[in-house]
Amino acid sequence: MGKILGLGITHYPGLSFKGNLAGRINLLLDDPALPDPLRDPANWDPAMRAQWGDDEGQGHVREHRQAMIDEFRKARHELDAFAPDFVVLWGDDQYENFREDCVPAFCVLAYHSVEATPWKHSLTPSAFGARSDRVTNAWDEPGDKVFPIKGHPDAGKYLATALLREGFDIAYSYKPLHGEGLGHAHVNSVLYLDWDRQGFPYPVVPITVNSYGRNLVRARGKAQTPSEALAMEADFDPPGPQPWRCFQLGAAVARAVVDSPWNVALIASSSWSHSFLTQKHAGFFPDVESDRLFYRALSEGDWDLWRHVDLEEAEDRGHHELLNWFCLAGAMAELGRKPTYSRYLESWITNSDKVFAVFRP
Repeated sequence: MGKILGLGITHYPGLSFKGNLAGRINLLLDDPALPDPLRDPANWDPAMRAQWGDDEGQGHVREHRQAMIDEFRKARHELDAFAPDFVVLWGDDQYENFREDCVPAFCVLAYHSVEATPWKHSLTPSAFGARSDRVTNAWDEPGDKVFPIKGHPDAGKYLATALLREGFDIAYSYKPLHGEGLGHAHVNSVLYLDWDRQGFPYPVVPITVNSYGRNLVRARGKAQTPSEALAMEADFDPPGPQPWRCFQLGAAVARAVVDSPWNVALIASSSWSHSFLTQKHAGFFPDVESDRLFYRALSEGDWDLWRHVDLEEAEDRGHHELLNWFCLAGAMAELGRKPTYSRYLESWITNSDKVFAVFRP
């Protein structure tokens, strides 16, 4: 009978790089399509004004960055104490391996291993309002540094088989279709869980979720300013999976692990509401109110709130990437758990709120 550790983390790209995580605010203030009322901080929520302060958010950014690093160290401590046989990692794909030739709702990546080279590519200026074409990674590591990430093909095949037997039309893959075959959601998660560069010894079975749905191919996984969004001419793509189906899939994964001989860490990786995905706020700030509501339910183990959400509701809230957490929520609901520990990091000005959670056996 397998044991399960649950973890919730983020793969927030800005943490990988040095610089002002609030730089996107200035990028949007320069955008002619931003609604005029949002240009005046007097019209912002008081919490947003306080975070922006008189230093364009630098003080908040320092605190927010350090808080994330501290939480990743705690998560790694939990992972090491549990010592899983492998890790199941739910993360989204932003036009990295899911492209025009194949876009499933979910895919179990039953890889032997991959060699990630995250610093080969610079962070584009539009991603976080960077003022130059290239920024330095947080560890000052060379551009050609290779990070081997071990997989677990037998576990991947076992999970895909279990899901198919339960009626989930799950896709699976033994090798990448594009590039290294792991998107930044999975790579960043491993990099951050190894923040102090001890090495990451645990095999990873990624389950990729098509969180971006209608904008996956259309936007090619990139964040848009209001002007860029208005200029897009391509039609919407078909939608991603329903949040309630992600919840059901997570529950099925938990059942499969309990019936297995393995001890497994189930990890959901994403920030919560994203500014650039929250169109009702002109892409300027996240849906903090919804994040607070869902965090309160998570911290109390109130899974009924999570269990019945539809995709239209999630997209309205900028909760596209929260589909990864819906999988974890379903698993924890199946096990009858609420968090042993959790922390909510609210940030109006760094594109997203972040949540960390631990569900011990």
